[in-house]
Amino acid sequence: MTAYDELMAFQRDTEALGQVAGRLGWDQETMMPHGATPQRAEEHAAMANILHARRIAPQVGEWLDKAEAADPVAAANLRHIRRDYERTAKVPARLAAELARTTSLAHRVWAQARADEDVASFLPILKQVVALRIEEAAAVAGNTDPYDALLDDYEPGATGESLGAMFAALRPRLVDLRAAILDRPAPAMLDQAFDDAAQLALSEKLALAFGYSLDTGRIDKAVHPFSSGSGLDVRITTRTNPRDPFNCFYSTIHEVGHAAYEQGIDATHLLTPLGRGVSMGVHESQSRIYENQLGRSRAFTGWLYGQMRDAFGDFGIPDEDAFFGTVNRVSDGFIRTEADEVQYNLHVLLRFDLERALIAGDLAVDDLEAAWNDRFKADFGYAVDKPSNGVLQDVHWSEGLFGYFPTYTLGNVYAGCLHVALRDAVPDLDDQLAKGDTSKATAWLRENVQQYGGLRTPVETIAHATGAAPSEGPLLDYLEAKFAGIYGL
Repeated sequence: MTAYDELMAFQRDTEALGQVAGRLGWDQETMMPHGATPQRAEEHAAMANILHARRIAPQVGEWLDKAEAADPVAAANLRHIRRDYERTAKVPARLAAELARTTSLAHRVWAQARADEDVASFLPILKQVVALRIEEAAAVAGNTDPYDALLDDYEPGATGESLGAMFAALRPRLVDLRAAILDRPAPAMLDQAFDDAAQLALSEKLALAFGYSLDTGRIDKAVHPFSSGSGLDVRITTRTNPRDPFNCFYSTIHEVGHAAYEQGIDATHLLTPLGRGVSMGVHESQSRIYENQLGRSRAFTGWLYGQMRDAFGDFGIPDEDAFFGTVNRVSDGFIRTEADEVQYNLHVLLRFDLERALIAGDLAVDDLEAAWNDRFKADFGYAVDKPSNGVLQDVHWSEGLFGYFPTYTLGNVYAGCLHVALRDAVPDLDDQLAKGDTSKATAWLRENVQQYGGLRTPVETIAHATGAAPSEGPLLDYLEAKFAGIYGL
């Protein structure tokens, strides 16, 4: 065996153990008994220790020194393994284990604090999480921005400065569009209860319509919908709200976008560094284009209207055109995951700025709730009414995922670019979507983005699919055109 062959055989086991560690997290979110939290924290810590040791094992360094890339796939595998080796070597094993243990405990503390509307009960462990992530960032960053070191975990190559500039370009047009829309009469809202079981049945139908395979996946319920796993075991969750079935349907479509990316990766990359999505921004581009440009399009909502009539009978919306407006209604709200397309990115920009301040030491954890509430009032024009609609609404900070939030907006930007290329490639797209048939769209995404997994860098992945470097312009043009039509601007 060559040094490359030996390295990849070792890496295969590391990847498999990483999948097992991820499944512990899935179980914790969906099925784990409440009393198991302390033991699960130790299990997470043990897995983190094992993975940390494997990623910096002396033989990995020796193989990396000797390995030669015979083709682009081998070169990409070596790039990923070397990056992981060098980064992991900078983080003490003690710190990696303590992060895994503390974030496992923090997740359950956050869930209870959210249920109790009790920010104070969450702050002590959040301080621990923030302190540990700052320590990790300092170890990795060297003389560079510590926040960039955390961001690089989720979007390799991105920096807080570059994303800040992109977001600054997004904000004025989003704010102007929001103001123009809210000055116009809004489409009708849904105003009745929708049976949970019927929601879940239609949710599964939507998952299948977007190409999700239940042979290698499953759908469960969770407080915060998510997708987990890769290769031959890719699981999603959704949630129901009797007054808002769109929460269930579009959470499902969104998570199917993530899952379809993982299920669509070339099988030859299974249990290699290329066998998973290249970044969270690219991952989010798949979930957002499935959910919004496809799932909330006039063509697809026309089909969905018929499905909802079949499932729930007359639910008060007279026709497909009115239903399109209802699905895309822009209205006041607190929850990021339930936000309309126009306001969603404003929610993300708020979190991006706050977490950069936390990591920089410019914002104390004790002051986080007040800072959140002040910023929300300034951005949205009304006050947060309770913590579960404010600083406690997202799971991310309890899990130490600092640097993750900006990838949501970056994913929207990528989706805007992909949508233009998709429309050019599939001129009869709306005819297909009007029948509930997403196969041409999902096949194009699988062929041009998903199958490659981690072969290219994030920016290269989008440029390869679209023929141009990603920019915020296509997203803004799409939003302005779509909502000008709905609201008569």
